[in-house]
Amino acid sequence: MSDGSSVTSLVTQLRSDLERYPVDGKLPSSRELVRQLKVSPVTVSRAIAALAAEGLVITRPGAGVFRAPPPREVAVTGDVSWQEVALSSQSGTRAIDASGVLTALSDPPSGVIDLNGGYTHPSLQPERELAAASARAGRRPGAWTRPPICGLPELRAWFARDIGSPVNVENVLITSGGQSALTTALRALGAPGAPVLVESPTYPGMLAIARASGLRPVPVPIDRDGVRPELLADAFRDTGARLFVCQPAFQNPTGAVLCAERRAEVLRIARDAGAFVIEDDFARLMAHPGSPAPPPPLVADDPDGVVVHIRSLTKPASPSLRISALAARGPALERLRGLHAVESFFVPRPLQETALELVSSPAWSRHLRSLAASLRERRDVAVSALREFLPTWTAVPVPTGGYHLWQPLPGFVDEVALTSAAFRAGVAVTPGRMYFAAEAPGPYLRLSYVSAATGAQLRDGVQRLSQAYQEIPG
Repeated sequence: MSDGSSVTSLVTQLRSDLERYPVDGKLPSSRELVRQLKVSPVTVSRAIAALAAEGLVITRPGAGVFRAPPPREVAVTGDVSWQEVALSSQSGTRAIDASGVLTALSDPPSGVIDLNGGYTHPSLQPERELAAASARAGRRPGAWTRPPICGLPELRAWFARDIGSPVNVENVLITSGGQSALTTALRALGAPGAPVLVESPTYPGMLAIARASGLRPVPVPIDRDGVRPELLADAFRDTGARLFVCQPAFQNPTGAVLCAERRAEVLRIARDAGAFVIEDDFARLMAHPGSPAPPPPLVADDPDGVVVHIRSLTKPASPSLRISALAARGPALERLRGLHAVESFFVPRPLQETALELVSSPAWSRHLRSLAASLRERRDVAVSALREFLPTWTAVPVPTGGYHLWQPLPGFVDEVALTSAAFRAGVAVTPGRMYFAAEAPGPYLRLSYVSAATGAQLRDGVQRLSQAYQEIPG
């Protein structure tokens, strides 16, 4: 049994045993619990901490653990309907649609296979390496002091080297994960009410940021070679937009890579429009071995400060290592730095120190190689399962990096009904319509192959999806 499941079992047992003790009654000592229940001291310590966090027990150093008094129930009788007027009276209603983000962040119930998640399964994360890096970081002098507002110089320098020329350490700002970096970039460089050009389809979390910031997303279609330059030029001309957000490497959700022939054209079109390109390079470190390497980031061919580049450690490392870099030049960097300081002050130093310890160690390159091999293996399992269990569907485009498949559905299929049926069958998948800023051209599913526990579970998930497909009305 894993340590995590042992803790959960012990918490459940102790929670039920609390009824035997009066309020402020003392529980058995940790040593006694270890002896009686045959669990480790660490398991007991974590279980007690969990109960204390729930407010069920109180720990008194030197005295022991005691049952806590029940929480006081406070009747809520107020009327909050006035808030509807207050929230909409100044500039019209601006509801925040976080459905796409919440879908990606939700853990499916026990027994449901996760083909929806945007983060790697714990078995694919460098947990031991992160634990070691965190321990080393905690021993660094000044580990809990305030860091520089722009981030630790050593971490900024590492990101500058990883992104490559012409980015240098002075161009880099450390932020709290890619979502935070996108928020800062869109809010700093876009004005409320202004259009922002986005790939179609695109990442729903970015669409949510844009709309919450008062921006108006305008879709520009993409194909297997990335955004279509002629349509991008039309969109800039028709809207007067000054922002274009793109993911040139392993785009979410399609997995597309902006081809070499289109790179210079995209930058020229943006420069002629006097616009910024926000390059969300979230998956570059997740390229699959044996496939052609993606072209360098767009910022590598940008001498004029058109590109604002985002690079994150979260996807290839851990959802809780929320460390990313914003790279920009000129007045744009000053505006980004100013908004970041106003909104966040700075990224916590212990997290920056941990990230620096991780990426500076030989373990980081070993982890990336292992992750890349696992991604390719899981991709192949998922593609093979789709061909086996759903042979009538259009062949899914096979990505060369990243962690998801963009599956077109037969034109008559209601993707929402299929998603619901799949969930009832025990597999969580993502409907495609949330990836479009406007009307979708057809039904799609996004299938993630990193959140399932194993390749066998991944295959089982596709088989369950096939069963759900057979059950929905034709």
